[in-house]
Amino acid sequence: MIRFTSALLGLAFLAAPAAAQTPPLNVLRVVPQADVAVTDPLFTTAWISTIHGTMVWESLFAWDSKLQAKPQMAKEWSTTPDGLIWRFTLRDHLKFHDGSPVTTADVIASLRRWMTIDAMAKKVASVTTAMTAVDDKTFEWTLSAPVPSLLDTLAAAPSHFAVIMRAKDIPEPGKPATSVIGSGPFKFNTELRISGARVVYDRNPDYVPRDEPPDGLAGGRVVKVDRVEFLVQPDPATAASALQAGEVDLLERPSFDLFPLLRRNPAIKLQTLTELASQAVLRPNSLYPPFNDPRARLALSYIVDQEDEMDGGYGDPAFYRKCNSFFVCGSPNGTEAGAEDFGPNLARAKQLLAEAGYKGEPLRMPATRDIAYMGPMAEVTADAMRKVGLNVQLEWSDWGTVVSRTANQAAPDAGGWNIYVSGEPGVLAWSPSTNIFAYMPCDRSNLSGWPCDPEVEALRAQYANAAASERPAILTQLQRRLAVVNPYRLLGQATQPVAYRSNVTGILNSPVIAYWNVSKE
Repeated sequence: MIRFTSALLGLAFLAAPAAAQTPPLNVLRVVPQADVAVTDPLFTTAWISTIHGTMVWESLFAWDSKLQAKPQMAKEWSTTPDGLIWRFTLRDHLKFHDGSPVTTADVIASLRRWMTIDAMAKKVASVTTAMTAVDDKTFEWTLSAPVPSLLDTLAAAPSHFAVIMRAKDIPEPGKPATSVIGSGPFKFNTELRISGARVVYDRNPDYVPRDEPPDGLAGGRVVKVDRVEFLVQPDPATAASALQAGEVDLLERPSFDLFPLLRRNPAIKLQTLTELASQAVLRPNSLYPPFNDPRARLALSYIVDQEDEMDGGYGDPAFYRKCNSFFVCGSPNGTEAGAEDFGPNLARAKQLLAEAGYKGEPLRMPATRDIAYMGPMAEVTADAMRKVGLNVQLEWSDWGTVVSRTANQAAPDAGGWNIYVSGEPGVLAWSPSTNIFAYMPCDRSNLSGWPCDPEVEALRAQYANAAASERPAILTQLQRRLAVVNPYRLLGQATQPVAYRSNVTGILNSPVIAYWNVSKE
């Protein structure tokens, strides 16, 4: 981790090549929400890896601030009247960071890998019959059945989004890509990378942005600083002090209990990037007892007191609320059908745990304090679970280790886990098509926890293919079914502002924080 002093910040410049010191670089210094432990954004759903991915790579389409799919690498596209053949043409001047052109061979290889990883993309893969390069800039995509949501799926950045890599960088199945050569507006500076402390992105001088104004992740990605440095600092108070002292320019996730202090400083601004609140979630491992039994998962809904959880994790009621909708209260899909009675009922929880056959076995709970709300919420959750006789063992580590461990499908006593606190951005959670925690296929291809329910998957597919007028009724059915099988327990929802100094301008309202269009005076 970085300890912020002027001496140490000066060392960052001394470590840079001498040629880079004249003239001085315009550097935006950011305290990220966590270290970039995984640099392949398609291999993880960690939010910090998604942010990193939007800087280094691009995709054919991207979400604007209203979550509408807009072209990014695509210049033109069309589909036949039956929706079975799509044709895409790449825009001009697309180059990878090594100078090689982006071709349809790279696009097809990247999309084929994406269709083996992302849950919605797998459904596209099931009806894909061919992907054929017409030439280096145009390709055709042939389907056996129409996919009305194809462009939305291609644009869904906060999930396993469809980044376009060099074909030669595509790893073997089940492995992360190791190359960080993309075609995006920033280059990953491998020489200045310090694991656990610093991640550096330099402006890509060869990048040619789109002509449109920036809008969310869509439009022209014009970089207005020379460099963005992520300086990892898991202690919220130290990070806030660095922001007030001007040693850093932006905090991605300032701690809520420090908001009053930050608001009093006229040199600091707070900005909410999206009105869709993020969910805090308790994710059980559905592969092993007791949470392989849906009754044990349902018990969590009668153990957790969302008021206690959100007060512990966020503190300021102005930014959080209780919610039992899997699709975000306040969103167009925010029904709480089937979950109206969820809340503290310890007698009911104990009965469900007994029916599920729980007999006091230890439950391993990986936890982290790297992300401000997660540590306190893990402690509140563990305390509540112990009150109904659950033998919870909190096991603390950094967030990168939690992410790696929770991807392990081994038994809990063989390096695996039972339950952990995580989060899902509202821009993912509000839609059945993108809510990654609500995916319940039975092939273990979904997010860590691997819950399985064919009825949920059938309803999600029905929703995706339905007319807009039919979707509300299907969504209510889906919400009710999820409230029975409980792939996760909602701990509440909150809106998370970023904090930055007043000499920083151009921060976009966006589903993922964008570091293009940002200026620093």
